Amino acid sequence: MPISVLVVDDQELMRAGLRMVLGAHPDIEVVGEADNGATAIARAGELRPDVVLMDVRMPVTDGVTATARIIESGCGSRVLVMTTFDLDEHALGALRAGASGFLLKDTPPEDLISAIRSVAAGDAVVSPKVTKRLLDRLIAEDPAAGRDPRVLEVLTAREREVLEHIAAGRSNAEIAGALFLSEATVKTHVGRVLTKLGLRDRVQAVVLAYETGLVRPGNA
Repeated sequence: MPISVLVVDDQELMRAGLRMVLGAHPDIEVVGEADNGATAIARAGELRPDVVLMDVRMPVTDGVTATARIIESGCGSRVLVMTTFDLDEHALGALRAGASGFLLKDTPPEDLISAIRSVAAGDAVVSPKVTKRLLDRLIAEDPAAGRDPRVLEVLTAREREVLEHIAAGRSNAEIAGALFLSEATVKTHVGRVLTKLGLRDRVQAVVLAYETGLVRPGNA
């Protein structure tokens, strides 16, 4: 079955361009469109697409609110946010709301296709290092933003250590080298961290590590 995609953007020209790019790939099918967040929520519930390509700055209901509502609905759709610049605070809001990542709107078509396939397969597509840069800036601007660090008490000392490395944007192989562990062991630790904290992917782990103060801007 092809990957079903709902395209959400308030600009008709952007939606048309995305339809054309995605339509050139037989394993991807655009099953619907929406020009605002409210319509996106309704269409996602109706169509249950595998992936929602979500603009963040839209009338009626913004993309961050729409992302949260779609994730909370339990329809199973994964959200991939598209933004015009990589230090967009709205992109961070969407990640906090449960998006699987974000891409710039000028992303090359081949990278967009790869991202959709990755998200449909359950992976996150935004680099933790890009997320770290975004968080560095935003948390430096608002030091009060955060979450209760006690949420991390469910982790073992080793799992906290692994989370710190995830927050630094390191791969499993890099973490294994730093901690003198096998990649398989690191993979197990990463899985336990995500499960215990109720996180969907590594990107959300980076966000949580910053919000709880486990790592600080510039220190990861």
